[in-house]
Amino acid sequence: MATKSFANDKYSILLPTYNEVENLPIIIWLIVKYMDDFGSPYEIIIIDDGSPDGTLEIAQKLQKLYGEDKILLRPREKKLGLGTAYIHGIKHSTGNFIIIMDADLSHHPQFIPPMIELQRKNNYDIVTGTRYINGGGVYGWDFKRKLISRGANFITQILLRPGVSDLTGSFRLYKKDVLQRLIESCVSKGYVFQMEMIVRARQFSYTIGEVPISFVDRVYGESKLGGSEIIQFIKGLVYLFATT
Repeated sequence: MATKSFANDKYSILLPTYNEVENLPIIIWLIVKYMDDFGSPYEIIIIDDGSPDGTLEIAQKLQKLYGEDKILLRPREKKLGLGTAYIHGIKHSTGNFIIIMDADLSHHPQFIPPMIELQRKNNYDIVTGTRYINGGGVYGWDFKRKLISRGANFITQILLRPGVSDLTGSFRLYKKDVLQRLIESCVSKGYVFQMEMIVRARQFSYTIGEVPISFVDRVYGESKLGGSEIIQFIKGLVYLFATT
């Protein structure tokens, strides 16, 4: 049997940003390092939502440093939500695979090559980074934050039985057409959005692989998870349970 050639694969890495002026230079340097070492074509699409801290200005300097073929800037005027940021990024992407990750250094780019390798090995539609299988973990969270995350994941597993260990993670590799279809089918916003993506993927019978990752709480800036996100999560969970 002939082996599949991966020579034409290209990876579009979407980085939605809001107030990431300290983190952006580091995360870009790390992505470039690991992707250059890996050797497949890639581009990094920065989608800044009107950050008042100068994130876009730093992004412009990084673009000059690394080149316009590597760094694409696709800013928006204000915060418009994660789902629409991905849609915006996909429109400007030239890769046949999309990688989504956070720009706050909680997701280490060292895990991108293992995700790509697992996808190639099994031709998965989606590969998701997980904190909750052997080799994965969470660092820098207090007990309360860990309890909320574990609790949310546990309740979701019981109610929705998604077959994936980490539903609220946002470090994933998608086939481009798969991501487009999932985003079009999702209705949730914010914290629940990532969870609904996996639930819809199961509905559409997409194949999903998992790679253990170390999640590190943000070094610079403030966490964007608050009480309103938790309420949003509970409402979203009830909605998905009732409709899927």
